[in-house]
Amino acid sequence: MGVKNLWDILESCKKTLPLHHLQNKRVCIDLSCWMVQLHSVNKSHCAMKDKIYLKGLFHRIRALIALNCSLIFVTDGSIPAIKISTYRRRLNAGSEATLDAGNPRKESSLKRNMGSEFSCMIKEAKFLGGALGIPCLDGIEEAEAQCALLNSESLCDGCFTSDSDAFLFGARTVYRDICLGEGGYVVCYEMDDIERELGFGRNSLIILAVLLGSDYTQGVRGFGPESACQIVKSIGDSTVLYRFASEGLSIVKKQKSSKKKGQILPCENKETDVNRDIDFNGVKCNLPTDKHFVQVIDAYLKPKCHLADSYHVNRVLPVYPFNRIQLHQICAQLFDWSPEKTDEYILPKIAERDLRRFVNLRSSSSRLGLNLPFNEIPVKCPISSIVKRRKLQGRDYFEVSWEDMDGLETSVVPADLVESACPEKIEEFQQRKSQKQKQTRKSNPKKVNNKSEDLEEIDKKLQELILDIERESNATTNAAVLETLAPKKVGTFTDFSSFDQRKTELESSSQIIEESNNRGSSSSGCYLSSSSTSLETEIIDLLSPSPLVQRARVVSECREMRSIEVIDLSESDNDDVSPEHAKKARELRLFIANVRDE
Repeated sequence: MGVKNLWDILESCKKTLPLHHLQNKRVCIDLSCWMVQLHSVNKSHCAMKDKIYLKGLFHRIRALIALNCSLIFVTDGSIPAIKISTYRRRLNAGSEATLDAGNPRKESSLKRNMGSEFSCMIKEAKFLGGALGIPCLDGIEEAEAQCALLNSESLCDGCFTSDSDAFLFGARTVYRDICLGEGGYVVCYEMDDIERELGFGRNSLIILAVLLGSDYTQGVRGFGPESACQIVKSIGDSTVLYRFASEGLSIVKKQKSSKKKGQILPCENKETDVNRDIDFNGVKCNLPTDKHFVQVIDAYLKPKCHLADSYHVNRVLPVYPFNRIQLHQICAQLFDWSPEKTDEYILPKIAERDLRRFVNLRSSSSRLGLNLPFNEIPVKCPISSIVKRRKLQGRDYFEVSWEDMDGLETSVVPADLVESACPEKIEEFQQRKSQKQKQTRKSNPKKVNNKSEDLEEIDKKLQELILDIERESNATTNAAVLETLAPKKVGTFTDFSSFDQRKTELESSSQIIEESNNRGSSSSGCYLSSSSTSLETEIIDLLSPSPLVQRARVVSECREMRSIEVIDLSESDNDDVSPEHAKKARELRLFIANVRDE
């Protein structure tokens, strides 16, 4: 719990910082506070059976591991003698408190019941943390006091606890709460901010605990947060501790005597909710003795903790690797997870932590003036290569493949982290991507999308098809004419028996040419007009040019004057169309259909 109403007093100094504020920091954790927070989320029987609190702890740890945040678990030891009465009252004379019920005035600490349900939860958390490479420091008495000592001695950058009396034990940075997920954050309080904005140092906070109440004292009846703060501020942080230790509550009388005599202040006793008045000149309330003040002050100034240079502290300071096999066993036992599922959760975070350590190595070398080439760095980069760019929840990421990471081939990493760790890998990825694009363009030439070019190609195909049809039609016509006009040979000379016979042959030839031209012009798109729909008898002068030559001239002129406006590519049922013509038409239809699809 800590000091009554102290979090409210420090509200103006609260800071909500993004989760990555903990990046590359070392923090110690009051494990009991974390387990209480996680257990309070769901206290049902199913939550206990499914180990919901341990799963929450696992996800908190993996999020901090990815930030290369080194953790130290700190657990509570024995209950301080000055806290036993408060402990009994809080637990309502529970099993642990009854151990000392026969001697309520005993001034020694009380060992905790290690067989209680909560103690078993702490053991499970320690096993899980050990498999993840998190050492645990078992405190002598109060865990928050041990965390405060590590923080005050600069052995860690801050401590996680929800007990506000950590500041009274000497902590400088306290993280009260943590939130994971997108937009994750931590709630932070800095002693520097408290001293600057509120004017309260460690000594002032101890006197506030004496007046308001804490784990070590019930406080002075009649004092609320405002009145207590006024008294402490009026005395000053540098002398308030000494004066309270030497003068006790008489200092309160002296402070009030300077004001109007007989001034009445309201009593803010929240335990009885009864508004009593206290006349500090008459001292009507039952006040703690001066000896009790000294005991409380001494408990905060001199807590029982492992010293900074002790073996127990030095043992938890090194960085420990995580034990993958042990983690598989614990997760299978506690959560019923397969090794693959456990690896899926933790290995990407371990790889990201290793990458951040590589970044720290390069930045430290650069500050020292050792700008080594990438290939000459003694520690190998964890990233093997970059696979591709990714974008998750509006942020830029790289999917990377890892070097010597058993059980993990690829995962996504923030783009800014990769840029800090190995910009050479990004350059290599871009060059590889550019080369691949060039090869793709060579193997798959870009298709023409210009409409005018498509039309030109279609027109070219049409022209070729029309010319093929005309050539085939002309060849057929000429063959028929020649066969018709071919004179019959008798022996070695030509037999022109009579003029009438010649005339009949010419008329027949003229009719054949006319019909042939009509068919050819219909298939090729040229339409020949005739002044007469019937064949008229005409006299042909043998000295004049041959009718075949005249017809050929007419057909040639018709070809020159043709204008292709409509092309019918529909299937024709006309038996006169040759198979070759039909094949050409089908090819043209398929070509146009392909162009439309593209």
